[in-house]
Amino acid sequence: MAPPIAGDEVAGDEQHASVVGVRDAVTPNDVLEHKEPTAGFLCPLSANRYGVRFREFKIQDDSSKRVLFHAKMDPDARTEDLDLSDPEIERSVRTITYNLPVEFLTYNTVRTMLSFSVGQQAPLQDFRMIERHYLNGQLIRSYDFKFGFCIPGSTNCWESIYDMPDNSPERVKVRLA
Repeated sequence: MAPPIAGDEVAGDEQHASVVGVRDAVTPNDVLEHKEPTAGFLCPLSANRYGVRFREFKIQDDSSKRVLFHAKMDPDARTEDLDLSDPEIERSVRTITYNLPVEFLTYNTVRTMLSFSVGQQAPLQDFRMIERHYLNGQLIRSYDFKFGFCIPGSTNCWESIYDMPDNSPERVKVRLA
């Protein structure tokens, strides 16, 4: 699931509530309470009042440096020109689909790189991204990143190295069942 586009607290709107289950406000604690993937986004794209845009995302095996997934946003893409009142268009703008190889579950460490930009509107203070990893609907890892201050109009890069859960061959079979 793609990372959420949200600041520390994001307001939703009633127009999208019936489509994706949006509430009046989504807080980090609300996100951390989820034990399984949600059916949709917790807030509409219109709640992105700081203009945060995810520009690039890469996943690789840290040992071999094999790139497992790499997506880079078209620098000329303009969501401003799209009809985001259409839930299908909004979903396509916000969703990245990727399939990782089965051996991903046997890696010891995985490296990720995320590049994001901040709009010109205002400084983004206390930016926080909560990342939840699910497999077959079950939460297997949760990460809580705090970026602190992001300058308006800046592009920022975040790299992380994740220790993978202990996955013996038997456990991999169970996880994939």
